[in-house]
Amino acid sequence: MSEKQEIVTIDGPSGVGKSTVSKKIAEKLGFTYLDTGAMYRAAGLFLHRLGVDPEKEKNLSALLDSLDIRFLPPAEKGGDVGILLNGEDISEIIRTPEIAMIASHFSTFPEVRKKLTEMQRALGKKGKIVAEGRDMGTVVFPRARYKFFLDADPKERTRRRAIQLKEKGVPVDETKLHAMTLERDKNDRERAVAPLKPAEDAVVLDTTSSSVDDVVREILRIIKQKTEKK
Repeated sequence: MSEKQEIVTIDGPSGVGKSTVSKKIAEKLGFTYLDTGAMYRAAGLFLHRLGVDPEKEKNLSALLDSLDIRFLPPAEKGGDVGILLNGEDISEIIRTPEIAMIASHFSTFPEVRKKLTEMQRALGKKGKIVAEGRDMGTVVFPRARYKFFLDADPKERTRRRAIQLKEKGVPVDETKLHAMTLERDKNDRERAVAPLKPAEDAVVLDTTSSSVDDVVREILRIIKQKTEKK
């Protein structure tokens, strides 16, 4: 059996609290936080700006060779990590619902997932990371020692996402946001490549009625329990 990697994977649909929970878990463990969702948003923005139609583009892999994504430290403790796309700071641009939908669309294409999976695995080689996304435990880091899948009722996820956006001063139409949440869920769960689903060995946590601190405590408890059994 292959040796396990010292990696925590936290997968789940949009608005479930993955980013907030992952950042806190990384801070508590002294691990690096890997925001893979931001990577997909950056890649989606990159291809969208080029006017690429993946269904017609025959040289998508070649285009992605010029994609360069780098992380910047968050502007404040507990904040979102910064992102450079080919040298341009796109940290704020990619946090909108519109870019999230663009990312969801482009993420269905094998060439995009292959490119970003390679990037993510390279970042995870040294271990001691908390990787948050949609296929971290199933595809990117199948040998991760600790795997979690967070889920919650779509209405609650929409409410949480609306609060996040309003706190950043982004206007929110909650009806439209809820429809986008459901559409993104459908896209993520039904795509042919790396669909959103829990890894067979992941711990599934329903966060609908739980606070962030509750979820963090439960994940840390399970990690501690598994560590002691090693």
